[in-house]
Amino acid sequence: MAKTLTLRGVAFSAIFAALVVVFGYVSIPLGFTPVPITLQTLAVMLAGGLLGARYGFFSMMIVVVLAALGFPLLQGKGGLPAILGPTGGYVIMWPFAALLIGLLVSKVRSSGWPGYVLVFLIMEGFGSLLLYVTGVPWLAHAAGFSMNKAIALGFYPYLIGDVIKALAATAITVSLRQVFPQARLTGHGHGAVRQSLPK
Repeated sequence: MAKTLTLRGVAFSAIFAALVVVFGYVSIPLGFTPVPITLQTLAVMLAGGLLGARYGFFSMMIVVVLAALGFPLLQGKGGLPAILGPTGGYVIMWPFAALLIGLLVSKVRSSGWPGYVLVFLIMEGFGSLLLYVTGVPWLAHAAGFSMNKAIALGFYPYLIGDVIKALAATAITVSLRQVFPQARLTGHGHGAVRQSLPK
């Protein structure tokens, strides 16, 4: 990773931050839980997979910070109430999920199906499951649920959708990084090491 941010990297970070906001409007309320189904975690996975650790983290942090400052970026909501509400535990983990995805995907060297499987496991483990580590306990706290109820309402209903989003993120990440290596996406220069993902 480059030691300093580049203009191109910042621009791509802003694009992916905007993607998270747009994907937030693709929302399906479930009625029995305050946590809707959205495409935002797909954007988090793509940010880490395509931008790498530094810019993936930066892009998601843009959303979290601006939302905390009051910008209506989380399904039309903003300010500390949006961050501290029932879904805040998921949101606060987005930058770290993108960071870990970027770090681990860049280390994948396997080709063919083993490579795809590794990238999928990274996407599912850190783009989905990691979010529940903070998301579920915070849901229990903010909504006054027991931990068992928070797991039932904030974890189980989303597992199938998470797998689908991880599969989509894997396919998109592998395909685009073959055509547009990370060095070209973020403008790290001719000396940058280009990542090699499964072909």
